[in-house]
Amino acid sequence: MLFTSALSRFISHSDDSESTESIVASLSASNHHGAPFPPRSQGSRASWYYGDDPSSASVDGLPWLRDKDLCAVLKQSPDAIQCPTRASKPTKTYGRRSAAVSDPTPSASATPTPSYTTVFSNLDASIEGSGYITYGLVDTNADCETFCNSVSNCIFFNSYYDVHGKDESMKLTCSLYSVVHTAADATNKGGQTEPDGFMDYISNSAGYALNSS
Repeated sequence: MLFTSALSRFISHSDDSESTESIVASLSASNHHGAPFPPRSQGSRASWYYGDDPSSASVDGLPWLRDKDLCAVLKQSPDAIQCPTRASKPTKTYGRRSAAVSDPTPSASATPTPSYTTVFSNLDASIEGSGYITYGLVDTNADCETFCNSVSNCIFFNSYYDVHGKDESMKLTCSLYSVVHTAADATNKGGQTEPDGFMDYISNSAGYALNSS
């Protein structure tokens, strides 16, 4: 199996004896695509990064799911998480807010972009609930939506800033679910004290539900 620079970055933060095959296997659906524990539960850790800045300190050691070589490796394993394809100039059609987002990346097909309804926004807590699929880091809400579109059974995503330290480079946490949640399920407010004395917190938490076709 091809050994890529993206996988090399991931392996460097893992057991040296860990093979490429085992890393790809760890990103399988049965292992919640590398994040078996939901956000904020004991032992939880974001398992992938989908965005434009793989050199960011906050994503160091995570598989970068825009790396062409890594995407080719993952494509050989259908059960593993797959790299999303960004649509060309998608229009986000949220129930309460709409925004046109231009993206120069050509679309792989003419399939219409699914639309989502904003269930809640601007909360200081993230979702704790059933139907958890996986979570990782992204740059924007649009990236999180694109990722949800690429994952089987994903019909709801919760994006938010999970701030852990004073000097942390902030990326959005993107958690995916197979059931729709409401603001009543947003009960995780953080509040843990970090080694530097900083108390972590959640901000700008928003939830989006896939519209029925």
